[in-house]
Amino acid sequence: MYRVMLADDEGIVLDSLKMIINRNFSGQCQIETAKTGRDVIELAETFRPDVAFMDIQMPGINGIEAIREIQKSNPSVEFIILSAYDKFDYAKEAINLRVLEYINKPFGAKNITEVLAKAFKAVDSKRKKRSDDLKIKEKLENLMPAIENGFIYAIMFQDQRIEDMDHYRRLLGLYGDWGCMLALAVGDDHPGSSVPNTVDAGVRMQMNYARVREILKGTWNCVVGAVISNKIPVFLPMDQAKMGYEERIGMIEVCRELVQKLKQMTDIRFRIGIGSARKLNQSMDSYEEALKALANSTGSVAHADDLPIQCRYDKEYPIELEKELFDSLKSGRSDECERAAARYFDWMLDNYDEQDVSVRLKTLEFVLFAEHEAYLDGGMTYHFSDRGNYLPLVVNAKSNSSLKPWFVGKFGESCRNMTTKKEEHENQLVVRAQAYIQENYHKDLSLDEVSRQMDLSPYYFSKLFKDEAGCNFVEYVTNLRIRKAKELLVGNDKSMKEICGAVGYSDPNYFSRIFKKNTGMTPTEFREKERG
Repeated sequence: MYRVMLADDEGIVLDSLKMIINRNFSGQCQIETAKTGRDVIELAETFRPDVAFMDIQMPGINGIEAIREIQKSNPSVEFIILSAYDKFDYAKEAINLRVLEYINKPFGAKNITEVLAKAFKAVDSKRKKRSDDLKIKEKLENLMPAIENGFIYAIMFQDQRIEDMDHYRRLLGLYGDWGCMLALAVGDDHPGSSVPNTVDAGVRMQMNYARVREILKGTWNCVVGAVISNKIPVFLPMDQAKMGYEERIGMIEVCRELVQKLKQMTDIRFRIGIGSARKLNQSMDSYEEALKALANSTGSVAHADDLPIQCRYDKEYPIELEKELFDSLKSGRSDECERAAARYFDWMLDNYDEQDVSVRLKTLEFVLFAEHEAYLDGGMTYHFSDRGNYLPLVVNAKSNSSLKPWFVGKFGESCRNMTTKKEEHENQLVVRAQAYIQENYHKDLSLDEVSRQMDLSPYYFSKLFKDEAGCNFVEYVTNLRIRKAKELLVGNDKSMKEICGAVGYSDPNYFSRIFKKNTGMTPTEFREKERG
């Protein structure tokens, strides 16, 4: 059904239009009329027309001005101007207002039916687009909890590529680099404890999750994760690296009100822990602070910055440079890592003298920690005595500045080991597998057997082998067997059956088919061709 509004100060025109519309679009239109500019504006507000026929010259407000007013509240109306004046100014204004058609009076039935059919087609197109947009929005709304949960896991556990993280941020409309984490937990009356019964609390939290999430989204422009045990992690985007005092107090007050509101709506007592502002890739640190805030407080709301649960640094210490150093280490960007290491060491030299023991202690501490990270993530083999000379080297250095090349070099080495040692380890596994296949290709060899020899799952070994060798396991074994078969066919007079068994095939017919598939000839044809 289309809503059609007719505006003209002549009754005969209104009657003519109604007759034409009812005759040609019977049962398809709901029609309302108005005779003045003011009446048509007021009618448009209540009737909400899809199509409007507008006379320009009406008492009071003229048709052009009426269109302007109506478009303010209903920009989707398709306007058709009727005018006894063929004036360029009116036509130009109609174009500016994106009017569908400009019809001069007197008009014929054909003019009206054609332009109305065109208008209805435009209305249908808009309705379809609106419907499609709503369907997309509905699907997105249904997916949004999953998208938000994926984002929460990604920033907390850093298990996504940069491109994936950027995609999450575009979907969620997040463009800043900072934020803080909240831990929303089911509370109890025991000091210093988050929950009396984790399983029971988690079930209660899950049953009320939709309502809790709705309240949280209504309070902040935040990202809400799924229930983890008895807690909900929440990410609050921020524009700056540190939360000011007034801002912190304001957030605590909002959280106190939120806890009361949640209690009233769900009959569950909640507590909220708030972590400090961090970069996205350090969000897990902020969440851990939020958890510590809960564990070290008995109040309904606890902010990490109010409690003695964090490592605090004096104003001169370059904590951001330290974070940059270890972030670049973990990312495997060795050039950036060495530059950050050099800048950090320069800071120590600028602030402490050449014999200051604190510089040497920090040098040794950071090198050991960098290597520790490399051992954990780089697939390296740890040897207890590998670093036995580190302490004498640092203690007996002539000056602190002489340690800089060693410090920077060790960070670069650790950074490269984060990726290269893992790759070397994987490459060595494949080399070992290939050596095993070389020794046993004449046996009934299987992927499961070789995987067991390498102490890897068949699925992982299959993928690793293909990535490193450039072909899958079966192709590699087949190519090796065919190559060995060629050597035997040319180099001696063994029978086909003997050669077949010597390269790992029990069925001569199957061997012949595989050989021809790979070489284009049967074993006999190959022998005859090679021997001439």
